[in-house]
Amino acid sequence: MRMFDTAADLVPHVGEEIGVSDWITVGQDKIDAFAELTGDKQWIHVDVERAKEKMPGGKTIAHGYLVMSLVPLMLIYRVTNFSRALNYGFDRLRFTGPTPSGARIRQRQTLKSCERVEGAYRVTNTCTIEVEGQERPAIVADQVIQYFD
Repeated sequence: MRMFDTAADLVPHVGEEIGVSDWITVGQDKIDAFAELTGDKQWIHVDVERAKEKMPGGKTIAHGYLVMSLVPLMLIYRVTNFSRALNYGFDRLRFTGPTPSGARIRQRQTLKSCERVEGAYRVTNTCTIEVEGQERPAIVADQVIQYFD
C-alpha cells in the first residue's frame, strides 16, 4: 500500500496508475449475505443448482453492487493526515462483466484528478475491478473522495 502524508501530495501523481490491490475471493457466502441484506435474491445470485444448469460457466454471479461495495477492502493507497474523509460517491459507474461465485477480484486504480475545493481536496480515482482469468473487468468507475484539512 502506498502512503501519502496529505491529499496535496497526490497532485503530482494525477494521471498515474497508483497501484493494484491484492486479490480477494467473492464466495457464495458473501453473495448470499448480500442477497439477504438487500432483498435481491434473484436466482442468478443465490440458486447454485439452477446456475449449474442455466448460467454460462455453471456458477451463480455476484451482485454488481456487492462487488462495488468491496472497493474499500482493496485499498491501494492511504492519506495519513486529514481531519476527516468523505466518500463523495461514484461517477460513471459501469458493471462491465460478471463476477462468478468463487472468483478472485482485485482493484487497479488510476488517479484521475485531485482538486482543491473549499477546505478540502476532492480526489477522483478510476477504479477497475478485475476478475482473475477474465478479459473484461467486472466494474469500471470513478470514485470520488474528499479529504478535509
